[in-house]
Amino acid sequence: MTVLEIKSVPNLLGTPVSYAHAVKSGPWIFLNGHEAFDFASGIPAEVAGPPSFPLFGLPRSRREGDFILRRMQAILREFGSDLTHGVRLDQYYPTPAAVNPYHLARHAEFGDYIPPSTSVVMESCFAAETHISTSLIAALPGHQIHKIYPPGVGSAPSSGFVPAVVCDDFVFVAGQMAHNAGQGLDPRAHVPDHSAWAGSEIRKQTEFLILEKLKPALEAAGSSLQQSLKAQIYLARVDDFPDFLDVWNQYYATIPCALTLVPTKSFAIVGGIIEINLLALTNAASRRKQVMTADIPGMAAYGPCVRAGEFLLPSGLMAIAHNGHVVGKSVSPGFAALSHAGYTRRPRSLITPKRCAGRLEQPWTICCAPSISYPI
Repeated sequence: MTVLEIKSVPNLLGTPVSYAHAVKSGPWIFLNGHEAFDFASGIPAEVAGPPSFPLFGLPRSRREGDFILRRMQAILREFGSDLTHGVRLDQYYPTPAAVNPYHLARHAEFGDYIPPSTSVVMESCFAAETHISTSLIAALPGHQIHKIYPPGVGSAPSSGFVPAVVCDDFVFVAGQMAHNAGQGLDPRAHVPDHSAWAGSEIRKQTEFLILEKLKPALEAAGSSLQQSLKAQIYLARVDDFPDFLDVWNQYYATIPCALTLVPTKSFAIVGGIIEINLLALTNAASRRKQVMTADIPGMAAYGPCVRAGEFLLPSGLMAIAHNGHVVGKSVSPGFAALSHAGYTRRPRSLITPKRCAGRLEQPWTICCAPSISYPI
């Protein structure tokens, strides 16, 4: 029986939200929704800078990045780990102007190893004054991290993250876009400018990502599309989701893979309208993938709930009418999935897809991080 170690505050910034900013379960550590504010008192002086001197010192976003990553390092060390044992890193920004200063902070704190990363521009962070929200999954020392550099699947030098890593049966694939590193969109993923109806951009970019990014990354890591567990889909236009799903199901209709859609404001690549990151098992994994049935209406989720060993990975779930109730309010699809999988209600979610309120003490973020639950 695994015991959760939780670091939390009972009232985040004086609100009724009971917020766990870090959770350790077994060999895994989850830091979620970290922004550059003190959990009790708000923006600290080291981030805000001296009053009336806005241009003194490092840029504001660099100060935010330094604050977030140094706090993450300190928390990981309290759990017996550190940033060098990170396996997945997600960043959300309300403005692209925050990205470069944050990358400088990231290189300074992580050194020459930056875990598989996803960075997208969202509408806002939780705090009105912050420009960066960061989440991290790390392992304890002793769980070896194998860095994978698949041909054609890389990252820009300014980002510098490892495209994929393998750790303890799992493959973590960084956020992928339909581009060639340093060269912009790949022509194979783009409707020619001279053409009026040579396919659609979302269909071309989706198929390119599956065949030219995800598949090679998994195979280089000793895995395959069949071993996919959870995909995080970031879309610039929600209206593109039906076309995305149609292409996705051409490859995944018979492959159980949990799926979450995240509406996104903008991306790193000009012309990019979709980004996908992925969690999978290796072909040699001792854990096995299992689809979990639950009392969830088919239209409430676009993918299954998948279990892999001790982990439960639900698909993104919507609030819709079901048996006279609103799913997610009177009837909770997430808790339905947990209960059908033999998990309990209070609370086992280590990373949740949206804000948590009330007395549930669990990590959360304003942006959609991958849903992972862990039994005790």
